[in-house]
Amino acid sequence: MTKKMVNRIFFIWLMIVFWASEGNAQQVADENFDYPVSTPTYTAGSGPLILFDEAHHNASTLKGAYSTFGKLLVRDGYKVASSKDKVSLDLLKGAKIYVSVNAMYDMENWNLPARSAFSPDEINELCNWVAGGGSLFLVTDHMPCGAAVNELAGRFGINIMNGFAIRKDGRPEVFSKEKKTLMANEITSPPGKAIDSIMCWGGTGFIVPSHAHVISILGDDYHIYLPNDVSQIKKPLPDTIPYVSGRGLVNGAYLTFGKGRIVIFGDGAPFSAQLQGIKSEKRGMNHPGATQNTQFLFNIIHWLDRKL
Repeated sequence: MTKKMVNRIFFIWLMIVFWASEGNAQQVADENFDYPVSTPTYTAGSGPLILFDEAHHNASTLKGAYSTFGKLLVRDGYKVASSKDKVSLDLLKGAKIYVSVNAMYDMENWNLPARSAFSPDEINELCNWVAGGGSLFLVTDHMPCGAAVNELAGRFGINIMNGFAIRKDGRPEVFSKEKKTLMANEITSPPGKAIDSIMCWGGTGFIVPSHAHVISILGDDYHIYLPNDVSQIKKPLPDTIPYVSGRGLVNGAYLTFGKGRIVIFGDGAPFSAQLQGIKSEKRGMNHPGATQNTQFLFNIIHWLDRKL
């Protein structure tokens, strides 16, 4: 058996054994999830173009876990298109917002050393485009996704942890203004569209520059586990895996860069709508505890589009 085959088998095993709760290994988009858009931002198809990255071994695509994401934005009047081409100014020149979700260098090899999903040329092109007025929505997740976009994020002063953000009790998280883990700002508190809570499922954390605006923070309830090899991540978690506290670490933020705008989030699940396992348990915007996640998504896109 080749090393590549072993890596593929382990990738599948990790998703089944650790991250999916018992019986919840299979994930499919929830095609029945519906969220009414009573007053679209644009008439059908007249809004700006949102490019959705599918050129960097992305685990989430518009035909997969993020199908609902795309459908909701189309319903809001945006034009949404997947992009299987590497980043260039020619690619970006017709777009208003570039979205990248869970980009990876290699979908089958999660281990160190960390490698960037985006080439130096792509990073330069994307940074120049944002500085000139473009908007970037960068969604990442646990190891190896954080490391795969850390060089890109670093150009904006953001340092992403290449680890696994896990609550000490192992449960999903509801970030809220009441608990002071969800901050009041332009995105969470616009008039008539304010949200009080969002639901997340782990991911990772990061450090942002002082001029960034924090959306949500992890806090003492979290550890960020930093394994050298993903085979160390299993249930129960071994005591030998190094970790840092989630205190003060951010998992959502927004900032300006030149004339452009950036939103970064450290968990991909909140903007999806999935069904897991034989019981079809809901995860993402369709979860009963995530009633405001969809409005949160719209607020992010509208801020990036300068509509807030």
